Amino acid sequence: MEIVFSEERMPGQHIVDLMEKAGTLCVQAEGIDSERVTVSVTFVSNEEIRELNKLYRSVDSVTDVLSFPQYEDLIEIPKTGELCLGDVVICTEQALLQADEYGHTPDRELVYLFVHSICHLLGYDHMEDEEKEEMRKLEETIMKKLDLERG
Repeated sequence: MEIVFSEERMPGQHIVDLMEKAGTLCVQAEGIDSERVTVSVTFVSNEEIRELNKLYRSVDSVTDVLSFPQYEDLIEIPKTGELCLGDVVICTEQALLQADEYGHTPDRELVYLFVHSICHLLGYDHMEDEEKEEMRKLEETIMKKLDLERG
């Protein structure tokens, strides 16, 4: 999996490596060849994510992560060729606050938010209880494989 990061806000190599492994595990769980997948990731401030949340979701508040999928669900994803799944926007400040609040490491929280967002890019949602359970199960499976389970 190729992750394209914003040049001015590139995370450390450890986070990059964890995200690449996490993304690969996510798409492989759906039977997608990770070698053909690209995802864009941008880290932003509280102010920036609040503006994006307001603009795209009509919610005037800070959030931790936003997902902008290229496809509505897995049925639409082409079976061959390069595959850009979409864009992930992570609020670094919110992630760090949540890591502290939940007693996680910052690395764990950032990678979890990325996994959560990749699930959305793959068509998962958590609006209904059944959907939420399915999405959480995949997230927990991926985080366990990365040895980043909840503390």
